[in-house]
Amino acid sequence: MDYGLTRKPHFKLLLATLYILPTLIYGQNWDLQGNIVIEKGVVTRSVTLSCALVDPPYIFIWNFIKFGTDKPIPIAQNYGVRDNAAILGDVTLSGSDLMINNLQLAAEGRYMCQVINKNDEKGEFTTVYIDLTILVPVLKPNLQINDSVPVEGSPVLLTCTVRDGTGPIEYVWNRHTVKEGTFPVTEATGNLAILTAVNRSHIGWYTCTVINEVNEETSDRVYLDVIYGPDEPSINIQPYAISQNGYAANEQEEVTLSCSAPSNPPCHYIWFYNSSQVYSGHMYIIPRISRKHSGMYTCLAQNTQLNTRTQLTISLTVFYLPEGSPSCTALAHNNYQEVALWCSWDGGLPLAQLRWLKSNNDENEIVTNSNATKILKGVDILNGSTYTCAISHPGLQQDVICRTTVSVPSGGPNCSTVATKQNEFIMLTCEWQGGVPKVMLEWNNKQIGDSKESSNIYVFKSNTTYNGKLFTCTALHPMNTEPKECHVQLEAPSLDTYEKDVSILEGNDAQLTCYLKDANPKSEMIWYDKKSKEIIPDSQKYGIFKENQWSNLTIREGEWDVDSGKYTCMALNAVGNSSLLVQLQVQKYPTPPNVTISKLIYSRQRTEVDLEWMTQGTGDLTGFMVQRQASIRSFSGPRRSVQTPAWDTVASSIEPDVRGHKLGGLDPSIVYAFRILAVNHRTTGFPSEVKTPADPPFNAYPAVIGAAVAGMIVAAVASLLVFQYIVRNRENNPPYFKFDASLELLFEFIT
Repeated sequence: MDYGLTRKPHFKLLLATLYILPTLIYGQNWDLQGNIVIEKGVVTRSVTLSCALVDPPYIFIWNFIKFGTDKPIPIAQNYGVRDNAAILGDVTLSGSDLMINNLQLAAEGRYMCQVINKNDEKGEFTTVYIDLTILVPVLKPNLQINDSVPVEGSPVLLTCTVRDGTGPIEYVWNRHTVKEGTFPVTEATGNLAILTAVNRSHIGWYTCTVINEVNEETSDRVYLDVIYGPDEPSINIQPYAISQNGYAANEQEEVTLSCSAPSNPPCHYIWFYNSSQVYSGHMYIIPRISRKHSGMYTCLAQNTQLNTRTQLTISLTVFYLPEGSPSCTALAHNNYQEVALWCSWDGGLPLAQLRWLKSNNDENEIVTNSNATKILKGVDILNGSTYTCAISHPGLQQDVICRTTVSVPSGGPNCSTVATKQNEFIMLTCEWQGGVPKVMLEWNNKQIGDSKESSNIYVFKSNTTYNGKLFTCTALHPMNTEPKECHVQLEAPSLDTYEKDVSILEGNDAQLTCYLKDANPKSEMIWYDKKSKEIIPDSQKYGIFKENQWSNLTIREGEWDVDSGKYTCMALNAVGNSSLLVQLQVQKYPTPPNVTISKLIYSRQRTEVDLEWMTQGTGDLTGFMVQRQASIRSFSGPRRSVQTPAWDTVASSIEPDVRGHKLGGLDPSIVYAFRILAVNHRTTGFPSEVKTPADPPFNAYPAVIGAAVAGMIVAAVASLLVFQYIVRNRENNPPYFKFDASLELLFEFIT
């Protein structure tokens, strides 16, 4: 690039002078008439030095003067860069600008740019001075700590070392934590951080950042872990509750005791209950705590690395509810003039607090432990009024409500009496159930027995002198202005009957009845037969039915000679007895008419008899019965028979309009005698005459007819056999025994 200068005749001379001039003036002191430009470059990077001319120069020369010397060294001119410029870096020209890449430290110095402008006809030099300073970047520093795991209170030294970099260098120290963030280290000065007495607040990641004019670099993180503790532990209880002596928990709750003590490394926890080890760990859980868990709990914290320990003891009280349920009621007070409302729930820890809730006209409620009482005038209470007691306890999520209703039962007392132990004792009973408070009952104004609520029973030994005596029961209740009474009068039994003479026909059931007119206490009624023997009911002869004051004796199927007579009904209680006679007359039915036998014949085999009869005279009858005697015929000696002394009834319940009967099952070897009687219900008539069955009359006609028929059958069979023989042997027969077709058909039909 010559900008046309080489065409002028004096260019070569001028250029040679410019090359020689720096050499001639070497060692002389320069009088810098031009401007001095200050430039900075960074080692291994690039810098551009410019003469800052407006017009392109006619001639320019770049010289380098190392600081501390006065010798300029030509490094570039119009025609290019000289070889000696390589010590500065990679030098190139861009127009008249000097560009240096990959700057070397040797490039630091003063650069002199001499130029002759194109329009300067005088050919005078213009010089620009540029002082170039080479800067070196800082490298990544190295952070070192003399003790990364010190014990709290020990000194710690942190050193930040940087290997290269142009000064001045600034050091910035920081501490980093996960939870709290980043903080400056105030104890650091320059490249040192001196922690004279390290503590737990110094724990964290430390970094050192070095900064110069070129750049900044941060070291790797170094962790400082301070060993300390354990401090005094703290105990947290869930659910949280406190008592006068410490902490409290409700029975059946799940209670969690957690212990924490600042320590590094984390400490080991051991739990003690009343000086006995129960658990090892940070959190001790009691799933369903009970009253037996009350006591002292100690948390022991141990730092195993430092072999140090601390502990804390607390008191835990387990609250529990009283047993059962609260009870509320109303009691009589001040001789049954007032009502005492009483609410109670004893036991538990702490004691339950009870209070009767106030009504409109009451005073402020009073809180008491375990039980609460409130007095009201009976006349001021409306029947059916309800009062409420509220109960508080730490073991309850909300107050428990207990209510009682004050009332007087309707009606009045009921008196009764009964005899006990076979009438040896008399028991008076007075009852009036219900009501709150209960009714108080007294016999004869407390002259006998004791006062009792709801039911008052008084027992005394029986005596006939109590017959007609009156006993009074008095009932007291606060809501009744006047007492109420009931009465019991003892009375010996008194019997009566609607029918003292009872008559029945034989075979019917007799009904004897007696009833109690008066008796207190109740009496037992007993029946005696005509022989004064107590009647025991059974299923066949006697039945006794009792209902209320009645007793009915049933005599089944009365017999005139057995059941007729006087029967006694007797009643007995604790203060006396009474008896009543009832006469029973059992009458027979009228005698039926007499009977005579009109026919009595054996069958031919003598195993059956055919009997017929007829009646004589008039009279009612309900049927007939047949009797027989049997005698055994003897064949070993003279012909004779022996009769049995008893008559056997062989047919009964024969309808009254029947006059004949057939009897079977007879033994032909036995001689039988028969008689017949008419029956009117259970009354039998006189027996008929005694008869022995006659043999059946002889008849020969059937025998003759039978013999003739038998002979005809024999002859027919013989003829048939002969005829059969001839037919089968017809080929061998004489000619006069020839058969035609009709005869053969007849033979086939017969055979």
